[in-house]
Amino acid sequence: MPSFWKQKSLAEFSQEEWESLCDGCGRCCLIQLEDEDSGERHLTGVACRHLALNNCRCTVYADRAQQQPDCVPLTPQNLAGLDWMPESCAYRRIAEQRPLPDWHPLLRGDASAVPKVCNFAVSEAAIANTDELEVYIINDYES
Repeated sequence: MPSFWKQKSLAEFSQEEWESLCDGCGRCCLIQLEDEDSGERHLTGVACRHLALNNCRCTVYADRAQQQPDCVPLTPQNLAGLDWMPESCAYRRIAEQRPLPDWHPLLRGDASAVPKVCNFAVSEAAIANTDELEVYIINDYES
């Protein structure tokens, strides 16, 4: 799959090409809180309960939208409206006509350099009171 992301629009990607854009960082699986007054988003260090912290993969991927109503499966059609996606996200970068980050597996051939949230995140399932997620707000994690 040599540089298909440079030769096609997102809508032209095969399913295999689409899925290969995901670097597996897990950042889009971190819970974000939105200030009701300002609309400002705050990133937490809490991952969706369905993100396996041992490998940074969704345990219900095929059925994620039904299992987790807050989950937004990415499509070429909805990417433009998802400004909360991480700046490092390959889907977002390609949609914005920016290059992939140097550490992306499609460029390196492996995922060893991908900065993964699973190295620091805690699972939502381990939080006793999810009404108090404000204590888990972190400074933005960007690569």
